[in-house]
Amino acid sequence: MSSTLALAPAEPASSSLSLPADVEALAERGRLWRGHQLGGAGARVLPTGHPVLDRELPGGGWPCQALTELLLPPGAGCEWRLLGPALRALAAEGGACVLVGAPAGLMPHAAGLALAGLDPARLVWVAPGTPEQALWAAEQALHCRDTAAVLLWLPQARVAALRRLQAHAQQADLPLFALRPQQAAQDSSPAPLRLAVAPGAWPWSLQVRVLKRRGPAHEGVLELPALPPRLAGVLAARLRSLAAPPAAPAPSAPNQEARDAVLAGPDRTALSVVA
Repeated sequence: MSSTLALAPAEPASSSLSLPADVEALAERGRLWRGHQLGGAGARVLPTGHPVLDRELPGGGWPCQALTELLLPPGAGCEWRLLGPALRALAAEGGACVLVGAPAGLMPHAAGLALAGLDPARLVWVAPGTPEQALWAAEQALHCRDTAAVLLWLPQARVAALRRLQAHAQQADLPLFALRPQQAAQDSSPAPLRLAVAPGAWPWSLQVRVLKRRGPAHEGVLELPALPPRLAGVLAARLRSLAAPPAAPAPSAPNQEARDAVLAGPDRTALSVVA
């Protein structure tokens, strides 16, 4: 005796994937994001002052409560042009920007800082003797009440030290920038945001590559104008004057010499022509 077994038809798979409530909560707080979308900042962000760059960063600016790595060529001074707009905004709010371990070529110069729109009185310069002292100074500055931002130059850094910086940054509501050499791009890093910065193709511009961010990989290079604010106004006026067409000379009445032209014949004899 044969028997048949009837199988119920399989229900079609749902086209939308619902996430657990706790996972959705993480997404709402910016701690989780879909691979094809920019992640949320998850904390306060500061506009970079470069709209082209803001559009490519999670949250639209420099993240607070996080470590940001900037990979730079030596001696180019790109950090001032890139971070200048944000540092000016922070200084205007009354905060202090702490600079830890800057190289000798970037020693503070009051006139140059003023030209860049930075108040020297709002910059705290720390010259540590060892890399360990630099890390300690940056960690302490993150937790000072009057600190608005911390810039830390790290010629060499171990991953463990970077993890510790990231842990301290997560407890502070301000941006932490680690300025490292370009060669560090090949090293792993816990920093959620990593940018490679170099001088641009035309004067007073920067080229920025987004090496790491919360979201899809970024392809290509961003070209950012990075003129100091006071110099920008001077150059703009100068360029407008150069682009203006020259004024046409005013017509003058013909004089006697113009009316009495002198012609040279084949035999080089001067002939006077009287009108």
